[in-house]
Amino acid sequence: MLDNCGFDLWAESYDDSVKHAEENDQYPFAGYSRLMNAVYGTVRRHAPAKVLDVGFGTALLAKKLYDVGCEITGIDFSDEMIALAQPKMPKARLLQWDFTQGLPPAVAGETFDFIISTYALHHLAEGEQQDFVLALLQLLKPQGKLLIDDVCFPTEEALRQCRQACGDGWDDEENYFVYAKLWQQPEGFAASFHPFSFYSGVIEIART
Repeated sequence: MLDNCGFDLWAESYDDSVKHAEENDQYPFAGYSRLMNAVYGTVRRHAPAKVLDVGFGTALLAKKLYDVGCEITGIDFSDEMIALAQPKMPKARLLQWDFTQGLPPAVAGETFDFIISTYALHHLAEGEQQDFVLALLQLLKPQGKLLIDDVCFPTEEALRQCRQACGDGWDDEENYFVYAKLWQQPEGFAASFHPFSFYSGVIEIART
């Protein structure tokens, strides 16, 4: 289960629009800090862990896990993000790769204790999300966990209500996860959904 720890990731500097949405409980970043803290706490309890971060961006979460001894492999399509993140985590392996093309060959055959993805996988088309998640699950060690923290919803009805409430502020170009229709759960895995706001949550999938 997710574990909320006392480390305050919200105190770190991040984009003003994220902070504004967080403080005002607004789409799409309501619950952001609590969500990030929960994922951080879950992985930290098992440090040093081998972690794959898909779409690590500014490396806010990856850096914190690196600092507590985790072995970090990161995937991001942006060379600039990698250039910013690498000095923060000199021993991390950061791969430039567009995950809409699937997984990079460099991670083929590897396994990880945790795979995390923060506000990234909604860039995949709906039909691609399930295939990509299933591919990620094959990289988990026994008892390993995939943690998808994002704008996501337990049901289609919850998504519909959110979209209606957001009106013109809704981003039609994003494909948000609906846990109830994500997949037919494959044998050997257990899944759960943890809401952190009306807009956000963590989908946790563990190899059993």
